[in-house]
Amino acid sequence: MCDVRFRLLSQENGSDSPTLASAVRFVHTKSQAMIEYHDATIRVRYAETDQMGVVYHSNYLIWFEVGRVELMRALGFDYKLMEIQDDTFIVVADVHCRYHHPARYDDLLTVRTRILEAKNRTLKFGYELLRQTDHKLLATGHTMHIACSRAGQVKHFPEKYKTAFLSLTGQQT
Repeated sequence: MCDVRFRLLSQENGSDSPTLASAVRFVHTKSQAMIEYHDATIRVRYAETDQMGVVYHSNYLIWFEVGRVELMRALGFDYKLMEIQDDTFIVVADVHCRYHHPARYDDLLTVRTRILEAKNRTLKFGYELLRQTDHKLLATGHTMHIACSRAGQVKHFPEKYKTAFLSLTGQQT
């Protein structure tokens, strides 16, 4: 096995949006490359903190979403196109977050995201939130998602998604 990493740095544009950078860890096997996890970098904004400069707890869930969306992009999938072209919405059914240490204003954070479990209709993502300066683990969590149509009916993931998700977990179709 061989480990390859790359980093895409975004340009800071002075806007109020979080600064994002991405890194992906690929594990190469004889048959194919497999993404083990995806890293997204976020800078804590002042608006995300309380008066003492500590991040408000609900922001961690927003950062989990950023990690999830960026992992999907790294896989070559776009949430918007999944919804429009395939009538597949990934609905959050369960969320868990364990806070270990606080994040503070202006910290650079890494949201490490991986797929923990994939089934025909459900997908479980795992998250680690790390401070970049000292690599301290700030939070861990997971989200469980269900594939639904626009009408809210539970459905199977289309084959192209299911195959990719299962391959990340080491499962077969």
